Amino acid sequence: MSMNRRNVLKSTIAALAFSAALPAFAADPVNLGVSIPAATHSFMGGINYWANQAKKDLEAAHKDLKITIRTAANATEQANQLQDLSSVNKINALVVFPFESAALTRPVANVKAKGAYVTVVDRGLTDTAAQDAYVAGDNTAFGKIPAEYIAKTLGGKGNVVALRGIPTTLDTERMDAFTGVLKAYPDIKLLDAKFANWNRDDAFKVTQDFLTRFKEIDAFWAADDDMAFGAMRAIEQAGRKDIKLIFGGAGAKDMVKVILDGSDPRIGANVSYSPKFIYDAIKLTAEARLKGEKLPATTIIPSVLIDKANAKDFYYADSPF
Repeated sequence: MSMNRRNVLKSTIAALAFSAALPAFAADPVNLGVSIPAATHSFMGGINYWANQAKKDLEAAHKDLKITIRTAANATEQANQLQDLSSVNKINALVVFPFESAALTRPVANVKAKGAYVTVVDRGLTDTAAQDAYVAGDNTAFGKIPAEYIAKTLGGKGNVVALRGIPTTLDTERMDAFTGVLKAYPDIKLLDAKFANWNRDDAFKVTQDFLTRFKEIDAFWAADDDMAFGAMRAIEQAGRKDIKLIFGGAGAKDMVKVILDGSDPRIGANVSYSPKFIYDAIKLTAEARLKGEKLPATTIIPSVLIDKANAKDFYYADSPF
């Protein structure tokens, strides 16, 4: 064998040995933006807590992962932050919890158009082409379970009012499921349903209006526990004794504690919808993108009835929500 051929062979063997030592797949670094509403109420406090916990845990576990979190007080601020995440932070993946569905659809679509992988959480967009994946709780069950419980507890007859969140696809899913169940109970009358923005103070004001206009109310449904607590304050202040049932939602620890203790006969159940799903969405997205993979188009986290029998499984004393 000539010296030249021998040198070529040695070089080839060395190159093969080096390539064999490399991992089978070398993923690109992931620069993940997380865009969420600010902690304006307890549930969003939980969302913020779990998002920051995900950043801490995942960045420690993956050296090729950087997570940037932005919180917004309104839809306009969130839209501006999304633009900055894309153009300034140069993200290549996004997990976004939209402040509002319609207002955020175009800003999210713009991020996706620049090449970022987009996971939308909880509040869906009005155009699903703006996203790659959707992660949420079961909003149909979230509305259906309270309606079934209220109908059963009232014996299929009574007056009900509802406190909605803000105009989003999520809220629409919940309300449609709630009213869908009540259609089977012609003797249950839904007196009114108004938006209270998932906020205690707004729920307090809306409830005051309900209590002024309706002299007999048997049950309140609040599509969030913060709103339920606001309603309870207004009911107590008005001295109303006709309300037999108050059903909130999402399993806030203070509400679950009431169920556990049996301290308020009007509150016997709730429905699960943990803010921890933001942690799950960030983890799923980050780890999929680190592997160069995609998530399923839709991932739904089940919502279940919380009552005296299982409340201990949903009580987290150290949680902010």
